[in-house]
Amino acid sequence: MSKEMLEAFRILEEEKHINKEDIIDAVKESLKSAYKRRYGQSESCVIEFDEKTADFKVYTVREVVEEVFDSRLEISLSDALKISSAYELGDKIRFEESVAEFGRVAAQSAKQTIMEKMRRQIREVTYNEYKQHEGEIMTGTVERFDQRFIYVNLGSLEAQLSHQDQIPGETFKSHDRIEVYVYKVENNPKGVNVFVSRSHPQFIKRIMEQEIPEVFDGTVEIMNVSREAGDRTKVAVRSHNPNVDAIGTIVGRGGSNIKRVISKFHPKRYDAKAGVEVPVEENIDVIQWVEDPAEFIYNAIAPAEVDMVLFDEADSKRATVVVPDNKLSLAIGRRGQNVRLAAHLTGYRIDIKSASEYEALEAEREAQTELVEEVVEDSVASAMVDEAIEEAVTSAIVDETVEVEDATKSDLLSDDDTE
Repeated sequence: MSKEMLEAFRILEEEKHINKEDIIDAVKESLKSAYKRRYGQSESCVIEFDEKTADFKVYTVREVVEEVFDSRLEISLSDALKISSAYELGDKIRFEESVAEFGRVAAQSAKQTIMEKMRRQIREVTYNEYKQHEGEIMTGTVERFDQRFIYVNLGSLEAQLSHQDQIPGETFKSHDRIEVYVYKVENNPKGVNVFVSRSHPQFIKRIMEQEIPEVFDGTVEIMNVSREAGDRTKVAVRSHNPNVDAIGTIVGRGGSNIKRVISKFHPKRYDAKAGVEVPVEENIDVIQWVEDPAEFIYNAIAPAEVDMVLFDEADSKRATVVVPDNKLSLAIGRRGQNVRLAAHLTGYRIDIKSASEYEALEAEREAQTELVEEVVEDSVASAMVDEAIEEAVTSAIVDETVEVEDATKSDLLSDDDTE
């Protein structure tokens, strides 16, 4: 038994990465469970593993008592003295049980316990193995398909590549070798789920790190990536070395670096007319990252020219970009793609206005401002007129009152003289 047991331990440790101690614990648990089924309790049960013989031993522990009430837990002093004259009341005596006596139930229980522990251990090992690759690129083989996913064999499990994580238009066949970006690893009772993507913006960043030495060593840093997979991508970069041009380094001489990056993930689609697979074109715009938001937005709108960038005082993350009339379509892009990518890249909500549209809006605002000023001036003037009239009327009333009072006094004096 020892050879078979030791060989089993070795295989499980080397191939399944399951610790021998975990297997031993699982067997002990199952034997204790079988013991409890047979004797109705397991408090008196002690199970040990002999490292030399690779055998499990089961012991029943009984306390030495004067009078026995439960023979499963106790032994009389008289019986104990027959074993050894050294025993006293309160001593614990171990009696070895035959493992075979537990029979098929114990073996089945042990198997189930070991298998469950193995499954948990394998799941934990697998989770830890792939969790450390989260945020990285892995190479796998297309294994199978269903309505929701393409299943990619990464070695010890199948990763899930959903439709939204694929590059639009690209096609695969069984056994195709592909590179994928691992963006999420989950551990749940049913197993480990690894979710991968080929459309994720970080997929481009990781490929650039692999293919361009200056990116790998940190001389040139990729600050952000905005991507509409299979069509167009904007990459913001900066250099940490004043002697190294960030954009030139990413593009490479004659576009060599960019071409190599694109060829690395080489998306393909099936051309029904030609009956062959053709490359899916994905353009990559390399943008100079700068700390100043206005300048960064200016760069991100490329290839369109920009006249000015204005920020909304009421919304700190909103900007208006004014471009020449003949560059409006280019700035917005096909179906709004250029401005959408620029917004994602910079983190600002961007409104594009042509120069003439902006001038018209400014003229309208100025006209409204002038109108408001005129209304205010008219209101002030009207108020001043009303105030003047009120003062004049008040003054007239006061003068008239004084005259009446004077006249009354004169009449009174005349009456006194007459008397």
